[in-house]
Amino acid sequence: MTAFILVAGAHTGSWIWQAVADRLRESGAPAYPVTLTGMGDRGHAAGPDTDLETHIHDLLRVIDRTDAAEVVLVGHCYGIYPVLGAADRRPERIARIVHLDAGMPQDGDQALTLVPDQAVRDRLLHRAGPADDDWWRIPPPTLGEWQRWGSVAGLSPAVLARLATRAVPQPVGTLTRPLRLSKAVSELPRTGVLCTANGSSIAMVEALVGLGDPRFQVLTDPRVSFFELDTGHWPMLSRPDEVAETLMRAAAGEGHRVAAKVNEQPAHLRPFLMEVPERPRERVGRVDLHLPDDLAEADHPRPAVVFVHGGPVHPDVRPTPRDWPGFVGYGQYVAGLGAVGVTLDHRLHDLADYGRAAEDIAEAVDLVRADPRVDGDRVALWCFSSGGLLSADWLAAPPPWLRCVAASYPILAPLPNWGLVDSRFRPADAVRTAGRLPIVLTRVELERAEIAVTVEEFLAAAEKCDADVEVIDVPLGHHGFETIDHTEQARDAVERAVRSVLGHLRR
Repeated sequence: MTAFILVAGAHTGSWIWQAVADRLRESGAPAYPVTLTGMGDRGHAAGPDTDLETHIHDLLRVIDRTDAAEVVLVGHCYGIYPVLGAADRRPERIARIVHLDAGMPQDGDQALTLVPDQAVRDRLLHRAGPADDDWWRIPPPTLGEWQRWGSVAGLSPAVLARLATRAVPQPVGTLTRPLRLSKAVSELPRTGVLCTANGSSIAMVEALVGLGDPRFQVLTDPRVSFFELDTGHWPMLSRPDEVAETLMRAAAGEGHRVAAKVNEQPAHLRPFLMEVPERPRERVGRVDLHLPDDLAEADHPRPAVVFVHGGPVHPDVRPTPRDWPGFVGYGQYVAGLGAVGVTLDHRLHDLADYGRAAEDIAEAVDLVRADPRVDGDRVALWCFSSGGLLSADWLAAPPPWLRCVAASYPILAPLPNWGLVDSRFRPADAVRTAGRLPIVLTRVELERAEIAVTVEEFLAAAEKCDADVEVIDVPLGHHGFETIDHTEQARDAVERAVRSVLGHLRR
C-alpha cells in the first residue's frame, strides 16, 4: 500500500489538499495532508523560533506514524523544502518524492528565493532587529498579489478569493533558515509535475539538459520522471482529479524520462540554416566582431547589430553562446551584407543574474560604439529567447543611436515561476515608453505555450501605445528554428528579419 503525504506551499495549509486527498482515498490510497506549524489552522502554534527545521520535524512525526509499506512525499512550492529535509533523514521510508510545481533546492539553499518581491527579500535577509511584535511573520498576499507568487490560471474568482481569505502569515525562519541535506536524499526516486501555465514544461527541461548545464544532468537519471499539467501554480485547486491521478501514476513509476544521451547534436549546436561565407572575426574579451570583407578599404564606419543570447547558461557550458552556430551564422550573415555583427557571452548564469547580464550588454555596446570601424550612431540590438527580457532597458529609454530592437522567439515577460527576476525586465511594460523605435519581432508558429503568452501580452501592450512593431511569422517554426527548421519558410524569415533590421540602420 502506498500512502501520500501532501505538503502545501507558503501561506496555506492542509485544507488546500482536501479535494486531492478525497480522490486518492477513493482510489484506496491513504492520504495525509499536513498542516505545518504556524500554517492553516495552526497559526497559534508558531512563534519567532518557528523555522524550516520546525517544519521538517512536523513531517518526520507524520512519516513515523505512517505504517504504509511505501510513502510518497509530495511538496508544492515551499513545501518541497521540508519534504526534502524530512526525506533526507528517513530515506528508508520514502518510495518517491514528488515536486509539484516546485524547484530543486540543494543543500544550503533558502526558500527566501520564492518570495517575489526583491525588497521584501532584502529586508528579511539583512534585518538588523525586530521592528515590531510581528517582525517574524510575513503577511500573506492580498487578493490581487497572488498572481505574483504563481500563475492563477484555472482558478475561478471564488476559489482565488478562498485562497486569499484562508491564507496566513508565513514564519520568517521557514524561509531564511538554509536547507541542510546529505547525499541520502539524492538516491531517492523523484517525479516533477510541471504546470505549463506557470512557465514549466517537459520541453523546457529537455532544452536545459540539452544545453549541457551540469546542474540539470541529474534529471536524466532513470529514477526521475515528469508529468505536465495544463494549468497554473495551484493545480490541487484547479485540477484536483488530474493531480490525484498523476500522483498515483508517479507512485507507480510512470512518467516521461529525459534521455541521458541523444542520438544527434543538441539543437543549439546544429548548423545554421543558411550557408554563409566565412568573414573576418575578432575577439575582444567577451565580445566577437564579425567584420565585412571590405571594411579595411572603406572610408566610412559601418552600422552594427549586437546579438544577445538567452539562458540561463551555466558558466561551464562549452562552447559558449558566441560560438554556437546560430549566433556565428547571424554575425557572419550581417557582415556579408556590410554591417558589423556582434556576438557576446553575457553572464546570465541564473535567473537572478539579469541585472549582471544587462551590465555586460551595456558594456559590450559601449565597446562596439567606440570602435572606429563602427558608426556609433547606427546600432541595433537583437535578442533571442529569454534574452528578450534584456531588451526592456533599451525599450524603456531608447538612446538616439539605437535604430532598432529585434527579438526572435523571445520571452517578453518573466514567466510566472521566475520569482528571482527583477520586475524591471518586463518588455511588455517597457514598450509603453519606446516611442517610435522600430521593433522587429520574429514569431514561431510552434512556440511553447508558456512563451507565446508573453509575446501576445507584449503585442497587446504595443498596440495600445501605437509602438512601431513589425511581426515576421515562421510557419511551422520551432523555438530556436535557425538550427532546427532548415526550411524555405525559415530561411525566408531570417532573410526578411535581417533585411528589415539593416534597413532601419541605413535610414
